[in-house]
Amino acid sequence: MIAVAAAIVACTAAGVLAERRRGPLAVRAARGALDFMFFALIPFVTFFSLARLHLTSGVGIGIGLAYLELAAAGLLAWLLATRVLHLSRPATGSLLCVVVLANTGYLGLPLSAALLGSGALTAAIAFDSLVSGPMFYLGGFAIGAAFGDHDEGVRARLARLFLRNPPLVSAIAGLLAPTALAPHSLVDVAHGAVWGLLALGFFALGVNLAAEAEEGALAFPPPFTRPVAAAVALRLALAPALLAGLAALVIRVPHAYLLQAAMPSGINSLVIGHAYRLDLRLASAALAWTTAIVLAGALVGAAF
Repeated sequence: MIAVAAAIVACTAAGVLAERRRGPLAVRAARGALDFMFFALIPFVTFFSLARLHLTSGVGIGIGLAYLELAAAGLLAWLLATRVLHLSRPATGSLLCVVVLANTGYLGLPLSAALLGSGALTAAIAFDSLVSGPMFYLGGFAIGAAFGDHDEGVRARLARLFLRNPPLVSAIAGLLAPTALAPHSLVDVAHGAVWGLLALGFFALGVNLAAEAEEGALAFPPPFTRPVAAAVALRLALAPALLAGLAALVIRVPHAYLLQAAMPSGINSLVIGHAYRLDLRLASAALAWTTAIVLAGALVGAAF
């Protein structure tokens, strides 16, 4: 737990420091890092992870309840963004992304093991692979295509969703591929590459936060604005509460599902925001605040 927290803080701080020392060069490096994640690293990790995934392992009714929970939270986020906060389309897309995309992979999995024990990892991995994965490949990119700052018609947006979406292509290929195409050695490399996603993602977050601060658009640490407060409440409070409530009505779900439902906004929000020109300022602020709150709570929980 301490190692994960230290890695996140170090990578974010490195991004902030790089931007303040190198300015535009650091911003270009952060954009390059997001492109590398989008076109190379995420597809690689996705293909070799899903090619070895046993779809019948750890799957329960809680997976379906998780989708209902995310749909409800996303609908409420859209209503708040459009009816109460009156956000722009790119900002609305960012709010939806940071609410429905959770960091259940390289933060949720270590936290599940640290707080619930290694026995909880099977359920945590099932949640990450079967809920967060499709929500990123389909839900997140659908949000980007719908709310991104692109002067495109519906047909062009649909084509962008399905044809310019390397993670989705790699996910489908991974599910269809025989296990022989995913030797254990490459699967191990893919799992290790998750740390690369963490490092690059939080580096890009640090650069973006520092760049916005220097332009006067965003203070560092980012201000706790109304849209950020909405993101924090929906992602960290409403989402796990909805899953717990649904589970109480239907069936008891593993504790790991509830913990995963309470994870902070995912770094993938930045990947989609960059690819579709959503409001990176809002996404970065929500990422920073939700991650800081979860890490602080997890450290306190681990201590006791």
